[in-house]
Amino acid sequence: MSTSFLIGAPWSNSGKTTVTLGLIRYLKNKGYTVQSFKCGPDYIDTIHHSTAAGNPSINLDSIMMSETHLKETFYTYQNKADICIVEGVMGLFDGAVKDKGSSAEIAKILDIPVILVVNAQSMAYSIAPILAGLKNFDPKVKIAGVLFNFVRTVSHYAFLKEACEQVGLKSLGYIPPNDDIAIPSRHLGLHIDASFEEVIEKAAAHISEHIAIEELLKLGKQVEEKAITKLKSTIINTYRIAIAKDEAFSFTYTQNLAYLKTLGEVLFFSPLHDEELPEADFIYLAGGYPELYLEQLSGNTKMKAAIKAHADNGGKILAECGGMMYLGNSITDENGVTFPMVSIFPYQTSMENKRLHLGYRRISMDTEQLWGHEFHYSSIQHNEAAHTDAKVYTARNKEIDTRFYTYKKVLASYIHLYWGAGNFKWLEKH
Repeated sequence: MSTSFLIGAPWSNSGKTTVTLGLIRYLKNKGYTVQSFKCGPDYIDTIHHSTAAGNPSINLDSIMMSETHLKETFYTYQNKADICIVEGVMGLFDGAVKDKGSSAEIAKILDIPVILVVNAQSMAYSIAPILAGLKNFDPKVKIAGVLFNFVRTVSHYAFLKEACEQVGLKSLGYIPPNDDIAIPSRHLGLHIDASFEEVIEKAAAHISEHIAIEELLKLGKQVEEKAITKLKSTIINTYRIAIAKDEAFSFTYTQNLAYLKTLGEVLFFSPLHDEELPEADFIYLAGGYPELYLEQLSGNTKMKAAIKAHADNGGKILAECGGMMYLGNSITDENGVTFPMVSIFPYQTSMENKRLHLGYRRISMDTEQLWGHEFHYSSIQHNEAAHTDAKVYTARNKEIDTRFYTYKKVLASYIHLYWGAGNFKWLEKH
Protein backbone atom coordinates (compact mmCIF):
# COMPACT_ATOMS: atom_id res chain seq x y z
CA MET A 1 0.00 0.00 0.00
CA SER A 2 1.26 3.48 -0.84
CA THR A 3 0.29 7.05 -0.04
CA SER A 4 -0.60 8.96 -3.20
CA PHE A 5 -1.42 12.58 -4.04
CA LEU A 6 -1.11 15.12 -6.86
CA ILE A 7 0.71 18.46 -6.59
CA GLY A 8 -1.34 21.00 -8.56
CA ALA A 9 -1.67 24.77 -8.80
CA PRO A 10 -4.30 27.35 -9.77
CA TRP A 11 -2.00 28.63 -12.54
CA SER A 12 1.49 28.12 -13.98
CA ASN A 13 4.62 29.52 -12.31
CA SER A 14 3.36 28.72 -8.83
CA GLY A 15 6.40 26.61 -7.94
CA LYS A 16 4.94 23.10 -8.42
CA THR A 17 8.21 21.63 -9.67
CA THR A 18 10.37 23.07 -6.88
CA VAL A 19 7.92 21.87 -4.23
CA THR A 20 7.67 18.44 -5.87
CA LEU A 21 11.44 18.04 -6.09
CA GLY A 22 11.92 19.16 -2.51
CA LEU A 23 9.28 16.75 -1.22
CA ILE A 24 10.66 13.85 -3.26
CA ARG A 25 14.20 14.35 -1.97
CA TYR A 26 13.15 15.00 1.63
CA LEU A 27 11.09 11.80 1.74
CA LYS A 28 13.81 9.81 -0.02
CA ASN A 29 16.33 11.05 2.55
CA LYS A 30 13.93 9.81 5.26
CA GLY A 31 14.16 6.31 3.83
CA TYR A 32 10.92 6.15 1.85
CA THR A 33 10.73 4.66 -1.63
CA VAL A 34 9.26 7.55 -3.60
CA GLN A 35 7.77 7.14 -7.07
CA SER A 36 7.20 10.33 -9.02
CA PHE A 37 4.93 10.96 -11.98
CA LYS A 38 4.41 13.93 -14.31
CA CYS A 39 1.10 14.89 -15.90
CA GLY A 40 1.40 15.53 -19.62
CA PRO A 41 4.09 14.84 -22.21
CA ASP A 42 6.90 16.81 -20.51
CA TYR A 43 10.35 15.12 -20.67
CA ILE A 44 12.26 17.76 -18.74
CA ASP A 45 10.43 17.59 -15.42
CA THR A 46 10.70 13.80 -15.44
CA ILE A 47 14.49 14.14 -15.78
CA HIS A 48 14.45 16.43 -12.71
CA HIS A 49 12.19 14.02 -10.80
CA SER A 50 14.40 11.04 -11.60
CA THR A 51 17.41 12.89 -10.25
CA ALA A 52 15.57 13.74 -7.02
CA ALA A 53 14.09 10.28 -6.44
CA GLY A 54 16.89 8.07 -7.71
CA ASN A 55 14.51 6.12 -9.97
CA PRO A 56 12.75 6.88 -13.27
CA SER A 57 9.81 9.28 -13.24
CA ILE A 58 6.77 8.29 -15.29
CA ASN A 59 4.53 10.36 -17.57
CA LEU A 60 0.77 10.14 -17.12
CA ASP A 61 -1.15 11.64 -20.02
CA SER A 62 -4.91 11.33 -20.46
CA ILE A 63 -4.72 12.44 -24.09
CA MET A 64 -1.99 10.12 -25.36
CA MET A 65 -3.06 7.25 -23.06
CA SER A 66 -6.36 5.46 -22.73
CA GLU A 67 -7.87 5.58 -19.25
CA THR A 68 -7.19 1.87 -18.79
CA HIS A 69 -3.55 2.19 -19.82
CA LEU A 70 -3.06 5.30 -17.65
CA LYS A 71 -4.37 3.47 -14.58
CA GLU A 72 -2.29 0.37 -15.29
CA THR A 73 0.81 2.51 -15.74
CA PHE A 74 0.21 4.26 -12.42
CA TYR A 75 -0.48 1.04 -10.54
CA THR A 76 2.54 -0.73 -12.04
CA TYR A 77 4.89 1.79 -10.44
CA GLN A 78 2.72 2.52 -7.39
CA ASN A 79 2.99 -1.12 -6.37
CA LYS A 80 6.73 -0.68 -5.78
CA ALA A 81 6.56 2.54 -3.74
CA ASP A 82 5.81 3.84 -0.26
CA ILE A 83 4.79 7.28 -1.53
CA CYS A 84 3.59 8.33 -5.00
CA ILE A 85 3.79 12.01 -5.94
CA VAL A 86 2.18 13.16 -9.20
CA GLU A 87 3.22 16.61 -10.40
CA GLY A 88 0.51 18.40 -12.34
CA VAL A 89 0.80 20.48 -15.47
CA MET A 90 -0.05 24.19 -15.87
CA GLY A 91 -3.13 25.28 -13.89
CA LEU A 92 -5.28 22.61 -12.27
CA PHE A 93 -8.02 22.61 -14.92
CA ASP A 94 -5.88 23.63 -17.92
CA GLY A 95 -6.13 21.01 -20.67
CA ALA A 96 -5.68 20.78 -24.42
CA VAL A 97 -9.42 21.26 -24.88
CA LYS A 98 -11.11 22.64 -21.75
CA ASP A 99 -9.92 20.27 -18.97
CA LYS A 100 -9.06 17.34 -21.26
CA GLY A 101 -5.55 16.22 -20.35
CA SER A 102 -5.44 18.45 -17.27
CA SER A 103 -4.10 17.69 -13.82
CA ALA A 104 -7.69 17.67 -12.57
CA GLU A 105 -8.71 15.00 -15.06
CA ILE A 106 -5.80 12.76 -14.07
CA ALA A 107 -6.55 13.23 -10.36
CA LYS A 108 -10.14 12.12 -11.07
CA ILE A 109 -9.09 9.10 -13.13
CA LEU A 110 -6.74 7.94 -10.37
CA ASP A 111 -9.09 9.06 -7.58
CA ILE A 112 -6.28 10.74 -5.63
CA PRO A 113 -6.39 14.04 -3.71
CA VAL A 114 -4.82 17.30 -4.85
CA ILE A 115 -2.42 19.44 -2.82
CA LEU A 116 -2.52 22.97 -4.23
CA VAL A 117 0.63 25.09 -4.45
CA VAL A 118 -0.42 28.74 -4.63
CA ASN A 119 1.85 31.61 -5.60
CA ALA A 120 0.57 34.03 -2.98
CA GLN A 121 3.30 36.64 -3.30
CA SER A 122 0.82 39.39 -4.19
CA MET A 123 -2.33 37.98 -2.59
CA ALA A 124 -3.98 38.05 0.80
CA TYR A 125 -7.59 37.28 1.76
CA SER A 126 -8.70 37.64 -1.89
CA ILE A 127 -7.38 34.12 -2.37
CA ALA A 128 -10.52 32.88 -0.56
CA PRO A 129 -12.93 33.14 -3.52
CA ILE A 130 -10.30 31.65 -5.84
CA LEU A 131 -9.86 28.66 -3.54
CA ALA A 132 -13.63 28.35 -3.18
CA GLY A 133 -14.00 28.30 -6.96
CA LEU A 134 -11.32 25.66 -7.41
CA LYS A 135 -12.80 23.54 -4.62
CA ASN A 136 -16.38 23.66 -5.94
CA PHE A 137 -15.88 23.83 -9.72
CA ASP A 138 -15.76 20.05 -10.05
CA PRO A 139 -16.75 18.14 -6.89
CA LYS A 140 -15.04 15.00 -8.23
CA VAL A 141 -11.67 16.77 -7.91
CA LYS A 142 -10.74 16.42 -4.24
CA ILE A 143 -8.58 19.33 -3.08
CA ALA A 144 -7.19 18.17 0.26
CA GLY A 145 -4.80 20.95 1.27
CA VAL A 146 -2.98 24.13 0.27
CA LEU A 147 0.67 25.22 0.35
CA PHE A 148 1.34 28.95 -0.04
CA ASN A 149 4.52 29.77 -1.95
CA PHE A 150 6.63 32.97 -2.04
CA VAL A 151 5.24 34.23 1.29
CA ARG A 152 7.75 36.15 3.41
CA THR A 153 6.09 36.77 6.78
CA VAL A 154 3.88 35.14 9.39
CA SER A 155 1.53 38.14 9.23
CA HIS A 156 1.02 37.65 5.47
CA TYR A 157 0.42 33.94 6.00
CA ALA A 158 -2.25 34.72 8.63
CA PHE A 159 -4.53 36.18 5.92
CA LEU A 160 -3.97 33.16 3.70
CA LYS A 161 -4.62 30.67 6.47
CA GLU A 162 -7.87 32.44 7.34
CA ALA A 163 -8.89 32.21 3.67
CA CYS A 164 -8.36 28.44 3.79
CA GLU A 165 -10.43 28.16 6.95
CA GLN A 166 -13.21 30.22 5.35
CA VAL A 167 -13.56 27.79 2.43
CA GLY A 168 -12.96 24.60 4.42
CA LEU A 169 -9.49 23.67 3.14
CA LYS A 170 -6.49 22.56 5.18
CA SER A 171 -3.57 25.00 5.14
CA LEU A 172 -0.24 23.16 5.27
CA GLY A 173 2.09 26.13 5.69
CA TYR A 174 3.95 28.67 3.64
CA ILE A 175 7.28 28.69 1.82
CA PRO A 176 9.39 31.88 1.81
CA PRO A 177 11.17 32.83 -1.44
CA ASN A 178 14.70 31.44 -1.76
CA ASP A 179 16.95 32.19 -4.74
CA ASP A 180 19.14 29.18 -3.90
CA ILE A 181 16.45 26.73 -4.98
CA ALA A 182 15.55 28.26 -8.36
CA ILE A 183 15.21 25.58 -11.05
CA PRO A 184 17.54 25.92 -14.09
CA SER A 185 16.22 26.93 -17.51
CA ARG A 186 13.65 24.52 -18.95
CA HIS A 187 14.98 24.73 -22.49
CA LEU A 188 18.43 24.72 -24.05
CA GLY A 189 21.25 24.24 -21.63
CA LEU A 190 19.52 21.81 -19.31
CA HIS A 191 22.43 20.28 -17.42
CA ILE A 192 21.79 17.93 -14.52
CA ASP A 193 25.11 18.10 -12.67
CA ALA A 194 26.47 18.39 -9.13
CA SER A 195 25.19 21.95 -8.81
CA PHE A 196 21.63 20.82 -9.55
CA GLU A 197 21.98 18.08 -6.95
CA GLU A 198 22.77 20.84 -4.46
CA VAL A 199 19.66 22.76 -5.54
CA ILE A 200 17.48 19.72 -4.85
CA GLU A 201 19.01 19.17 -1.40
CA LYS A 202 18.51 22.83 -0.53
CA ALA A 203 14.90 22.66 -1.73
CA ALA A 204 14.29 19.63 0.48
CA ALA A 205 15.73 21.39 3.53
CA HIS A 206 13.95 24.69 2.86
CA ILE A 207 10.53 23.16 2.25
CA SER A 208 10.73 20.80 5.22
CA GLU A 209 11.38 23.75 7.56
CA HIS A 210 8.20 25.55 6.56
CA ILE A 211 5.42 23.09 5.72
CA ALA A 212 3.64 20.35 7.65
CA ILE A 213 4.87 17.31 5.75
CA GLU A 214 3.39 14.75 8.15
CA GLU A 215 -0.01 16.45 7.85
CA LEU A 216 0.38 16.45 4.07
CA LEU A 217 1.05 12.70 4.01
CA LYS A 218 -2.04 12.06 6.13
CA LEU A 219 -4.11 13.80 3.45
CA GLY A 220 -2.84 11.44 0.74
CA LYS A 221 -4.87 8.44 -0.39
CA GLN A 222 -3.85 4.97 0.71
CA VAL A 223 -3.72 2.97 -2.53
CA GLU A 224 -3.65 -0.80 -2.30
CA GLU A 225 -1.51 -2.95 -4.58
CA LYS A 226 -3.23 -3.76 -7.86
CA ALA A 227 -2.93 -6.70 -10.23
CA ILE A 228 -1.44 -5.57 -13.56
CA THR A 229 -1.71 -7.02 -17.06
CA LYS A 230 1.77 -7.20 -18.58
CA LEU A 231 2.39 -6.05 -22.15
CA LYS A 232 3.05 -8.70 -24.74
CA SER A 233 4.23 -8.33 -28.32
CA THR A 234 3.37 -10.40 -31.37
CA ILE A 235 7.02 -10.81 -32.37
CA ILE A 236 8.36 -14.34 -32.45
CA ASN A 237 11.96 -13.67 -33.50
CA THR A 238 13.93 -11.51 -31.12
CA TYR A 239 14.83 -7.96 -32.17
CA ARG A 240 18.09 -6.26 -31.30
CA ILE A 241 17.14 -2.64 -30.65
CA ALA A 242 19.80 0.09 -30.45
CA ILE A 243 18.65 3.28 -28.73
CA ALA A 244 20.57 6.56 -28.95
CA LYS A 245 21.15 7.87 -25.43
CA ASP A 246 23.58 10.65 -24.51
CA GLU A 247 23.65 14.40 -23.87
CA ALA A 248 22.21 15.12 -27.33
CA PHE A 249 19.48 12.43 -27.39
CA SER A 250 17.67 11.88 -24.12
CA PHE A 251 13.92 12.41 -24.60
CA THR A 252 12.41 8.96 -24.15
CA TYR A 253 9.28 7.86 -22.33
CA THR A 254 9.98 5.14 -19.77
CA GLN A 255 6.86 3.29 -20.92
CA ASN A 256 8.02 3.36 -24.56
CA LEU A 257 11.33 1.80 -23.56
CA ALA A 258 9.50 -0.81 -21.48
CA TYR A 259 7.49 -1.79 -24.55
CA LEU A 260 10.62 -2.02 -26.70
CA LYS A 261 12.05 -4.44 -24.14
CA THR A 262 9.11 -6.76 -24.84
CA LEU A 263 10.27 -6.91 -28.48
CA GLY A 264 13.80 -8.06 -27.77
CA GLU A 265 17.21 -7.04 -26.51
CA VAL A 266 17.65 -3.31 -25.92
CA LEU A 267 21.10 -1.77 -26.33
CA PHE A 268 22.21 1.83 -25.91
CA PHE A 269 24.74 3.80 -27.93
CA SER A 270 25.95 7.37 -28.24
CA PRO A 271 25.99 9.25 -31.58
CA LEU A 272 28.23 11.76 -29.78
CA HIS A 273 30.88 9.50 -28.30
CA ASP A 274 30.76 6.10 -30.06
CA GLU A 275 32.35 5.41 -33.42
CA GLU A 276 30.64 2.07 -34.00
CA LEU A 277 26.96 1.25 -34.20
CA PRO A 278 25.89 -1.83 -32.21
CA GLU A 279 24.70 -4.72 -34.32
CA ALA A 280 20.96 -4.19 -34.38
CA ASP A 281 17.79 -4.76 -36.37
CA PHE A 282 16.21 -1.48 -35.31
CA ILE A 283 17.65 1.92 -34.33
CA TYR A 284 15.69 4.44 -32.27
CA LEU A 285 16.86 8.07 -32.41
CA ALA A 286 14.78 9.99 -29.90
CA GLY A 287 14.64 13.74 -29.42
CA GLY A 288 16.88 15.86 -27.24
CA TYR A 289 19.29 18.74 -27.74
CA PRO A 290 21.38 17.99 -30.85
CA GLU A 291 21.60 21.75 -31.47
CA LEU A 292 23.88 22.05 -28.44
CA TYR A 293 26.38 19.50 -29.81
CA LEU A 294 26.44 20.19 -33.54
CA GLU A 295 30.20 20.30 -33.99
CA GLN A 296 30.68 17.02 -32.12
CA LEU A 297 27.82 15.24 -33.90
CA SER A 298 28.98 16.48 -37.29
CA GLY A 299 32.58 15.56 -36.57
CA ASN A 300 31.77 11.95 -35.68
CA THR A 301 31.91 10.86 -39.31
CA LYS A 302 32.24 7.14 -38.52
CA MET A 303 28.95 7.08 -36.62
CA LYS A 304 27.17 9.12 -39.30
CA ALA A 305 28.41 6.73 -41.98
CA ALA A 306 27.35 3.69 -39.94
CA ILE A 307 23.81 5.00 -39.47
CA LYS A 308 23.49 5.90 -43.15
CA ALA A 309 24.77 2.46 -44.16
CA HIS A 310 22.22 0.85 -41.86
CA ALA A 311 19.45 2.78 -43.63
CA ASP A 312 20.83 2.14 -47.15
CA ASN A 313 21.01 -1.60 -46.41
CA GLY A 314 17.36 -1.75 -45.40
CA GLY A 315 17.83 -1.45 -41.66
CA LYS A 316 14.95 -0.08 -39.62
CA ILE A 317 15.19 3.38 -38.01
CA LEU A 318 12.68 5.51 -36.12
CA ALA A 319 13.77 9.13 -35.58
CA GLU A 320 11.87 11.76 -33.61
CA CYS A 321 12.45 15.52 -33.47
CA GLY A 322 16.18 15.90 -32.67
CA GLY A 323 16.73 12.44 -34.16
CA MET A 324 14.90 13.52 -37.31
CA MET A 325 17.08 16.64 -37.53
CA TYR A 326 20.21 14.47 -37.22
CA LEU A 327 19.18 12.32 -40.21
CA GLY A 328 18.93 15.32 -42.55
CA ASN A 329 21.63 16.89 -44.71
CA SER A 330 22.57 19.51 -42.13
CA ILE A 331 21.60 21.51 -39.05
CA THR A 332 22.18 25.27 -38.91
CA ASP A 333 22.71 26.81 -35.49
CA GLU A 334 21.11 30.07 -34.31
CA ASN A 335 24.19 32.01 -35.49
CA GLY A 336 23.84 30.75 -39.07
CA VAL A 337 26.68 28.19 -38.95
CA THR A 338 25.78 24.98 -40.80
CA PHE A 339 26.99 21.50 -39.81
CA PRO A 340 26.71 18.43 -42.08
CA MET A 341 24.72 15.53 -40.64
CA VAL A 342 23.83 11.94 -41.66
CA SER A 343 22.19 12.82 -45.03
CA ILE A 344 19.64 10.04 -45.19
CA PHE A 345 17.10 12.73 -46.07
CA PRO A 346 17.65 15.81 -48.29
CA TYR A 347 16.03 18.31 -45.92
CA GLN A 348 17.93 20.76 -43.73
CA THR A 349 16.89 22.09 -40.34
CA SER A 350 17.77 25.43 -38.81
CA MET A 351 17.73 27.08 -35.37
CA GLU A 352 17.78 30.55 -36.94
CA ASN A 353 14.71 32.73 -36.37
CA LYS A 354 13.45 30.31 -33.73
CA ARG A 355 9.71 29.81 -33.46
CA LEU A 356 7.95 27.51 -31.04
CA HIS A 357 5.93 24.61 -32.45
CA LEU A 358 4.01 23.04 -29.58
CA GLY A 359 1.04 20.78 -29.00
CA TYR A 360 -0.53 17.35 -29.01
CA ARG A 361 -0.73 15.57 -32.35
CA ARG A 362 -3.14 12.87 -33.46
CA ILE A 363 -1.77 10.83 -36.35
CA SER A 364 -3.75 8.75 -38.80
CA MET A 365 -1.21 6.46 -40.48
CA ASP A 366 -2.33 3.52 -42.60
CA THR A 367 -4.85 1.75 -40.36
CA GLU A 368 -3.34 3.08 -37.12
CA GLN A 369 -4.37 5.98 -34.94
CA LEU A 370 -1.51 7.34 -32.80
CA TRP A 371 -0.95 10.20 -30.42
CA GLY A 372 2.20 12.20 -29.93
CA HIS A 373 3.51 15.61 -29.02
CA GLU A 374 5.41 18.27 -30.97
CA PHE A 375 7.82 20.64 -29.21
CA HIS A 376 10.63 22.34 -31.12
CA TYR A 377 12.02 25.72 -32.08
CA SER A 378 13.77 24.70 -35.29
CA SER A 379 12.35 24.90 -38.80
CA ILE A 380 12.75 22.58 -41.76
CA GLN A 381 14.00 23.68 -45.18
CA HIS A 382 14.16 21.99 -48.60
CA ASN A 383 11.20 19.96 -47.48
CA GLU A 384 10.93 17.75 -50.57
CA ALA A 385 11.96 14.49 -48.90
CA ALA A 386 9.67 11.51 -49.54
CA HIS A 387 6.96 11.26 -46.93
CA THR A 388 4.02 9.08 -45.97
CA ASP A 389 0.36 9.89 -46.50
CA ALA A 390 -0.17 10.19 -42.75
CA LYS A 391 -2.65 12.84 -41.67
CA VAL A 392 -1.72 14.89 -38.60
CA TYR A 393 -4.21 16.79 -36.45
CA THR A 394 -4.07 18.97 -33.33
CA ALA A 395 -6.01 18.12 -30.17
CA ARG A 396 -8.75 20.40 -31.55
CA ASN A 397 -8.91 18.28 -34.71
CA LYS A 398 -7.29 20.85 -37.01
CA GLU A 399 -5.18 19.24 -39.76
CA ILE A 400 -1.58 20.52 -39.91
CA ASP A 401 1.32 19.92 -42.29
CA THR A 402 3.78 18.12 -39.98
CA ARG A 403 5.13 15.20 -42.03
CA PHE A 404 6.46 11.70 -41.53
CA TYR A 405 9.46 11.24 -43.81
CA THR A 406 10.30 7.85 -45.19
CA TYR A 407 13.27 6.15 -46.85
CA LYS A 408 13.27 2.37 -47.22
CA LYS A 409 12.63 1.26 -43.59
CA VAL A 410 13.34 4.66 -42.05
CA LEU A 411 10.55 6.75 -40.52
CA ALA A 412 11.27 10.25 -39.22
CA SER A 413 9.15 13.12 -37.89
CA TYR A 414 9.19 16.09 -35.54
CA ILE A 415 6.54 14.29 -33.46
CA HIS A 416 7.47 12.43 -30.28
CA LEU A 417 5.22 9.38 -30.47
CA TYR A 418 3.73 7.52 -27.53
CA TRP A 419 3.41 3.75 -27.96
CA GLY A 420 3.73 2.56 -24.35
CA ALA A 421 0.48 0.60 -24.67
CA GLY A 422 1.87 -1.37 -27.64
CA ASN A 423 -0.35 0.46 -30.11
CA PHE A 424 2.26 1.25 -32.81
CA LYS A 425 2.42 -1.91 -34.87
CA TRP A 426 5.02 -0.44 -37.26
CA LEU A 427 7.55 -1.27 -34.54
CA GLU A 428 6.76 -4.97 -34.87
CA LYS A 429 6.93 -5.13 -38.67
CA HIS A 430 10.22 -6.48 -40.05
